[in-house]
Amino acid sequence: MAHRAELIAVGTELLLGNIANLDAQILSEKLAELGIDVLYHTVVGDNPARLRQALELARTRVDVILTTGGLGPTYDDLTKQTICEVFGRKNVLHPELESWLRALFADRGRPMTENNLQQAYLPENCTVFHNQNGTAPGCAFCEDGVHVLMLPGPPHECELMFRTGAEAYLRALSHEVIASHTLRIYGKGESEIEALLHDRIVNMTNPTVAPYAKSDECMLRVTAKASSPEAAEQLLAPAVAEVMGVVGEWVYGVDVDNLETVCLDLLKSRSLTLSTAESCTGGLIAKRLTDISGASAAFLGGVVSYTNGVKNHVLNVSQSILDEYGAVSEPTARAMAEGVRALTGSDYALAVTGLAGPDGDDRGNPVGLVFVALAGPDGTAVRECRFGKRTREHIRQQTANTAFDMLRRKLQ
Repeated sequence: MAHRAELIAVGTELLLGNIANLDAQILSEKLAELGIDVLYHTVVGDNPARLRQALELARTRVDVILTTGGLGPTYDDLTKQTICEVFGRKNVLHPELESWLRALFADRGRPMTENNLQQAYLPENCTVFHNQNGTAPGCAFCEDGVHVLMLPGPPHECELMFRTGAEAYLRALSHEVIASHTLRIYGKGESEIEALLHDRIVNMTNPTVAPYAKSDECMLRVTAKASSPEAAEQLLAPAVAEVMGVVGEWVYGVDVDNLETVCLDLLKSRSLTLSTAESCTGGLIAKRLTDISGASAAFLGGVVSYTNGVKNHVLNVSQSILDEYGAVSEPTARAMAEGVRALTGSDYALAVTGLAGPDGDDRGNPVGLVFVALAGPDGTAVRECRFGKRTREHIRQQTANTAFDMLRRKLQ
């Protein structure tokens, strides 16, 4: 039986736009991986009457309801009480949670005020989800064929509780095993990928293929249902191979986190090193690399050459190149990459120079014009990119992605 879900986020601050509803994104992705169809997203303020209406409607159209928020100790945290009223459950004290809360506050050296005790109250006969990042436990129960799961609002608490508690509860609802592989794509948009795979996407039923647009890239998720993990993998392998046969040129990894991780793994597996020279990205490439633990095994360092003086005196870009071609040019990008490679002694070097906006330069170059260079043992390649008049952040991220993709393609 396929399960259908509705996510109900509780919090007036969401309606006012003070915070974004990140929980909905997190849970939708997790539920999709479990093969549970999310049909509705609902946001309700801290108002018991409106929450009651949302719950009454949800129970008529789905069999899994996940709520986020409203589990804390303050007067407006009324999610539990309202859910108990709607589903006819008593809201009772769980002694083991009271003991846990008192020990937690004692360990932190803080007094536990009486209102914190209400966090130890949950519906009777529920499955308790412990909170490893906060003080508000969650829970799940089933009433009249509808499964209700309550999770905390802060995203870091919500995500961890889902992984450590709610996920196992939901998996137990089905005798089928659901497995998936995610293909990460750079260089083609969602609509282009969908057009290339349209017939396969429409005709595949198990496994299924679904494209997803992510920030500055695209994903394909191939999902299969079977009686066991092994049987699911047997279904997935030929489907992934078929998809790769069509779009493999743009797939930079399967079940990987991001481009920079793929690049670092490739460098380390070959005992190669990398350095960077950045102008318009202001150190973003180096930052993304050093966000990854163990990056020092392959990344030697970088130079942020934001001015021509640094390009000339540190990276040894000749003044004649800068005078004749300007900072935003193919010769300058080439010289930057070769300069930082010589400076650091790295096997490979990436360099970027361009215009992130909001204005062009005095040579008539437009916003979004970027040159990306990759220097290595067998020479230097330069790519000219025109990202258009987008936001500075978009242009900078796309520039970094392009640099990583050039390196990835070279090493693969």
